[in-house]
Parts: sequence; structure tokens; C-alpha cells
Amino acid sequence: MGQEIEKKFLLKNENWRNLAQGKKYCQGYLSTEKGRTVRVRIIGERGFFTVKGPSEGETRLEFEYEIPVSEANEILEKLCHKPLIQKTRYKIPFEGFTWEVDEFEGENKGLVFAEIELQHEGETFAVPEWIDREVTDDPRYYNANLVTNPFCKW
Repeated sequence: MGQEIEKKFLLKNENWRNLAQGKKYCQGYLSTEKGRTVRVRIIGERGFFTVKGPSEGETRLEFEYEIPVSEANEILEKLCHKPLIQKTRYKIPFEGFTWEVDEFEGENKGLVFAEIELQHEGETFAVPEWIDREVTDDPRYYNANLVTNPFCKW
């Protein structure tokens, strides 16, 4: 069984910016129903299909499979809700963990936040000086919700 345990944070400043090279992501959602999301994403030249279940505390089920990028493109273009989520992701190692900073484009331009994935609930981790307050429980920051309520409308 796959699972995801992650926390989301806003950023204090841009001191993270020179710590990693970014990679372009394009993703869309086939379902954004509460407790069940189905996503297709392209990272570089690779396509992925992901199903996520409801959150229980900090944990939720997650199943991800690689698919041909041509099929991912077709699903994004023809089947996914619009707008698509476009972002650049920066993976920044810090004291044994990898922080992922997402800088959004398109209708979510101006939105930037960081995520950290944990091995288990309650796991402790060091926080870089550029991390601000936690927004894990604020549904506005869920990528699936940025389709129906993009940052430009906040």
C-alpha cells in the first residue's frame, strides 16, 4: 500500500532560490472529489498517473504509476479539468530531508510554497531559515484545489 505523509509551508524569503535547479511540471486532474483525486502529470519527458485517497491526519493513500508521456499529454489536453497546474519544482536537501519548493505559473503565478515528505506521522525534522508558517491544513494550497480556485482569485 502506498502512502504519503507531507506538510506544506509558506516561505519567509527567497534564500532557497539558489540551492537547487528547478524542473518544470505540468499536471491536471481527472477527479478532484473530496477524499479522492486522480492526477496526470508530466515531469520533463516522463508521464505519471496518480491516485490519492482521503487524508487521515497527516497521512493519505497514494498510488503512482509511470505512463507514456504521449498518453499523459493527450490526457492533459483532452480529459483534465482546466486550468492545468504549471509549476517549477526545486528539490532542496536539508539535514537529512528533501524540501520541495513549488513556484507556480499561469493562473497560480505568484504562489510559492514548500513541502516536506515524512516517513511517519510525528516525525521530527529541522526547518530551514527560509521556511515560514505551516499551511498543511489549509485546502487552498492543495494542488487539486488550485484548478477550481486558482491563486489569482484569492
